[in-house]
Amino acid sequence: MNTILSSTISFVKETLANAEAGHDWFHIERVYKSAIEINKTEKGNGLVVQLAALLHDIADSKFNNGDEEIGPNKASDFLKSINVDVETINHVKLIIQNMSFKNSFDSVSFNSKELQIVQDADRLDAIGAIGIARAFTYGGFKNRVLYDPEIKPVTEHSKESYKNTSAPTINHFYEKLLLLKDMMNTETGKALALGRHEFMETFLDQFYAEWEGKR
Repeated sequence: MNTILSSTISFVKETLANAEAGHDWFHIERVYKSAIEINKTEKGNGLVVQLAALLHDIADSKFNNGDEEIGPNKASDFLKSINVDVETINHVKLIIQNMSFKNSFDSVSFNSKELQIVQDADRLDAIGAIGIARAFTYGGFKNRVLYDPEIKPVTEHSKESYKNTSAPTINHFYEKLLLLKDMMNTETGKALALGRHEFMETFLDQFYAEWEGKR
């Protein structure tokens, strides 16, 4: 198991060496650590949890022309190359295929305790102080404005409209980040999400006050 994990860590670090800062190795490492922490209580299959956490963003569709199969297939091919058993590979691939927020717009086709754990770990990294930093990093990467009072958040996205949005970064809080607290799967994830959610609310209060020159 240690050899499998060390090989996977090396592969991910190399593959994501030039990735956008919100989806780089450090993002993977944070999700990996959170998934291990959540799994201490939730007690899923440790190898599946760790491999899925490490490989979940190996080829994010946002950076691959929207292709949602490149990532799962790349992960699967790598795991085959280091002789991971077929059952584990298939489980990891299914987790990667089903864990992203945009897939919440579809009907659920797969679920497992391990998916819930890794999904919670990934969602935790999208909220709180780091979530705020990642949102504005990606917004800058896409050359989006910080905020435009004339452009209101969309409350009812479809999967395609969400994938193709170019809205200001502040809108992303209302279209995704503030929703994640109530979408956590595990009791551990729910508990960890509370403080991060409250921090985002405090940030938004400060942001709007500064925007109006009041603080």
